[in-house]
Amino acid sequence: MSQTARTVTNWARNITYEAKEFHRPGTQDALRSLVAGSARVRVLGSGHSFNRIAEPGRDGVLVSLAGLPPVVDVDTVARTVRVSGGVRYAELARTVHAHGLALPNMASLPHISVAGSVATGTHGSGVGNGPLATAVREVELVTADGSTAVVARGDARFDGAVTSLGALGVVTALTLELEPAYEVEQYVFTELPLAGLDYEAVAGAAYSVSLFTDWREPGFRQVWVKRRTDQAPVDFPWAAAATGAMHPVPGMPAVNCTAQFGEPGPWHERLPHFRAEFTPSSGAELQSEYLLPRPAALDALHALDAVRATVAGVLQTCEVRTVAADPQWLSPAHGRDSVALHFTWIEDTPAVLPVVRRVEEALEPFDARPHWGKVFTVPPAELRRRYPRLAAFRDLARSLDPTGKFSNAFVREVLGD
Repeated sequence: MSQTARTVTNWARNITYEAKEFHRPGTQDALRSLVAGSARVRVLGSGHSFNRIAEPGRDGVLVSLAGLPPVVDVDTVARTVRVSGGVRYAELARTVHAHGLALPNMASLPHISVAGSVATGTHGSGVGNGPLATAVREVELVTADGSTAVVARGDARFDGAVTSLGALGVVTALTLELEPAYEVEQYVFTELPLAGLDYEAVAGAAYSVSLFTDWREPGFRQVWVKRRTDQAPVDFPWAAAATGAMHPVPGMPAVNCTAQFGEPGPWHERLPHFRAEFTPSSGAELQSEYLLPRPAALDALHALDAVRATVAGVLQTCEVRTVAADPQWLSPAHGRDSVALHFTWIEDTPAVLPVVRRVEEALEPFDARPHWGKVFTVPPAELRRRYPRLAAFRDLARSLDPTGKFSNAFVREVLGD
């Protein structure tokens, strides 16, 4: 399938991609031929990025893998799954669970593509849970000449090849590690004060913990606590239990959210905040996110509280999560246990961008790394300082893609090319 890209947008519709053509190949051979014959190639996953990371430019082609036959091949003996590049987490999770196995964690949204999520450093929450990329043990790529390359754990290139910004090739499949299936109970608590907050205790109260605030007042309107039923019971003395089902955005109906009130259920129906069978929202939003060292969490929260009068006017909700360190060169959690500060803004780019810059100024003392798929204004030179292995990644990209076929303006700025 080929068409002009004039009407291809991201999920939030704040980006209309500039490209010569849009392609949705139906076979691996068609994909390889397309890559080999194109001057510039970028892949569009589920479209849940809020900047131009996927845009190929006017001389390039935008490729969707959604037309390829989906592959979710579970190996119950090895406890692994090989999943094709166009598959989304909801589909992957259902198949894995049917085999009595599980992923260690999921993001808040199960509607996102597996390949796109790990390529941009997406994560869930939990003091012991790394980004989604930590489950990957092998990456399969179509490289610039249309051939296939496999980079597996143990290869010196591996820690640069998973969270890769799409700059190394088209990811056609990933092999992920699994564990035995488990159940999760979800509880929501309300009105957790910022004053006197013991962030480490709150974040470690269960397998996965998320704090939500709209920054209209100090403190957190909601805390979502997800307990694995094979772990200790939840003890959360710092806030009151919610009396009704909650949505992370104040005033939104909770019907699209995963079950609360401690009702146990399969891991993939509780770890996300939103149910796979529902669209969580219309996409009328922008998003930003920053990861910084977890010991700085409380200081960073107080820094945001100091500018909340500026932030609150364009904010729908702010989520605070924890992410364990990982070795991926371009992971926002690279080499350090992190706290992730996520902002869901209103759909108004001119109004939001000055506030994004103000948030970045407030977080500057904490060496905050932006999520690659969100809205941010951190200068490229500063990004290169905050990501210490970025130069090594640039060398890897040049070795696998010497002509820059999988690069674009976004990637060239980041890498300093």
